[in-house]
Amino acid sequence: MESKPDKQVQQSQIDHDRVDAIYDDAEYWHVNTGEETIHAKRIPGRFRNFKWMSSAIWLFFFLGPYMRWDGQQAVLLDIANRKFHIFSFTILPQDVWLLALVMLFFAMLLAAVTSVAGRVFCGYFCFQTVWTDIFTLLEEKLEGAPAKRAKLDKAPWDARKIRIKVTKHIIWVLIGVLTGISFTLWFADASTMWISYFTLEAPLEAWVAVATFTVFTYIFAGFMREQVCLWLCPYARIQGVMCDAETIMPTYDEARGEPRGKLKKNQDEQGRKLGDCIDCKQCVAVCPTGVDIRHGQQEGCITCGLCLDACDSIMDQVNRPRGLIRYASLDEMEGKPNLKIFQRPRVLVYIGIIFLSVFGLVWGLLNLGAMELSVIHERQPLYVIQSDGSVQNKYEIKVLNKTDDVMRVNLSVSGHDKLAVHGEPTSLLVEPGNVGTATVFLRIPGQALKQEHSDVEFIVTNGDDETMSATYDSMFFGPRQ
Repeated sequence: MESKPDKQVQQSQIDHDRVDAIYDDAEYWHVNTGEETIHAKRIPGRFRNFKWMSSAIWLFFFLGPYMRWDGQQAVLLDIANRKFHIFSFTILPQDVWLLALVMLFFAMLLAAVTSVAGRVFCGYFCFQTVWTDIFTLLEEKLEGAPAKRAKLDKAPWDARKIRIKVTKHIIWVLIGVLTGISFTLWFADASTMWISYFTLEAPLEAWVAVATFTVFTYIFAGFMREQVCLWLCPYARIQGVMCDAETIMPTYDEARGEPRGKLKKNQDEQGRKLGDCIDCKQCVAVCPTGVDIRHGQQEGCITCGLCLDACDSIMDQVNRPRGLIRYASLDEMEGKPNLKIFQRPRVLVYIGIIFLSVFGLVWGLLNLGAMELSVIHERQPLYVIQSDGSVQNKYEIKVLNKTDDVMRVNLSVSGHDKLAVHGEPTSLLVEPGNVGTATVFLRIPGQALKQEHSDVEFIVTNGDDETMSATYDSMFFGPRQ
């Protein structure tokens, strides 16, 4: 019979073996800390095509300021005048909750997508990834394939190298300048801003913004590249907690691929049949962060799927089925059933919040209106009894004009047959985007009051367009009956 101490020794040895196995795997993990420049290979494929299509979304960043709507810029974030013009909608500071809903929508969308398919945003939509992809594409056009680029980097400086490098960096800087200018065009009229840049009359804030975008675009996309994703991006720091065993990500099918070996040998030294992986290392060559996906999911993987294109192309050439590297979950690799989206509570919570935020945005936009009315009832005193026995309440009226024209507002009050309006004129002018205020006194004869408080409704109407109006429900207070 085996003694208890012997069992403890054996268990301790097993634990040490597990730790050693973990460290053995970890030593294969490769995270480039900047000591080398990664020159990723480009090959055609479905994920490369999808990457270009998703990157095209950023054309709206450059072309959006030139869209016109009703004679003005379609999307204008006029911070100076505290107005956001988005097509036919004008969002003022009082509507800032709409912007909060937009941020909530994108935050939950990012969380939901990450929970389902990993860092898809990083691989296909992130501006750092897209700009880096464009910079490296230009680099390839000027300097050649990865091997030629690496050779050129190590070559001594001569006229040819200087010409190529200077041309490349000039184009990079111009892209940075265009990025900075395009950013500023969202905050002022695009045509006016271009004139101010060419005449050197642009405001200081615009020049600072252009310089900032130029410098950081040039450094981040031209030099740091994947280092931004690894060390600077906050999303890369937290995305790990959003993924679980049911998240699908680029995954190497180890059971099918191992043991790997060159194609010319069907068996290894022990006579065992080799797996489908022919150890061509094309999956590593195309990775923009230099990750070897065959060693498992790693911090540098941005889920771009380019390794899938590389592996599938090799499988086609060696007449073996595609999918050695594919989008799959850890549960799938372990033979467990894949859960549907509606079976994952966390994803359902994200989707629910997304739908609520969309509903709130739609409702808010449909109910923005051209004017907004608020009424504040005077509390000290709550009411005043006049010498003729009538009861008077005091109200402060605030009318927000959300249009671009001066508005002549007419005020009326309803709710009691004997109600009378006193005080300031019931018509006032409100400047565009401003709030007009007025103090109004309501009086009701004392003998006409049958209860302690009565409902009253304030109504404001645009004098030039009676279809434009706003209402506010309030109360009229009197002595206890």
